[in-house]
Amino acid sequence: LDGGHKAMVALRDQGLIDAFGLGVNEWEVCQFVAERAEVDLFLLAGRYTLLEQEALNTFLPLCEDNGLGIVIGGPYNSGILATGPVDGAYFNYVPAPPEILDKTAKIKAVCDRYGVNLRDAALQFPSFHPAVVSIIPGATSRQEIEGTMESFTTPIPEELWAALKEEGLLRIEAPVPGA
Repeated sequence: LDGGHKAMVALRDQGLIDAFGLGVNEWEVCQFVAERAEVDLFLLAGRYTLLEQEALNTFLPLCEDNGLGIVIGGPYNSGILATGPVDGAYFNYVPAPPEILDKTAKIKAVCDRYGVNLRDAALQFPSFHPAVVSIIPGATSRQEIEGTMESFTTPIPEELWAALKEEGLLRIEAPVPGA
């Protein structure tokens, strides 16, 4: 914070850059920095998803209150929210443990009831938080990019989000359409 941070603030203050921030996989690190440094945005990978919403405790409200932008990376938690709870599914860079497979299966069951692809819901969910300014889904081919565009624009009924909350699969305070 005494070196590189000061240099980045100076570059921004001189108009040589528009913004700068930090990218990590833990919202707690982002919050630590947000409370101690002048930054504009954070790249938060895999920590505000259908499976993980602990960042709602303090970090996302802090960002919202202070006008800090969040770029969400890894909205599929290393793949399980794109593939579903299949054999070999990954969660946070390792094979998904049984409790994550179980929770994913429950979320997928709700999505299936409403005719929604789990992947579509997983990609759209983080975008509803007012501090989220962008999402990086991690596409690696033209086909995946086209699929991502389709997933992001597919209509999802508001009732799906309400059902996920009613079943305890999504935090009550998570911003969603219709809430």
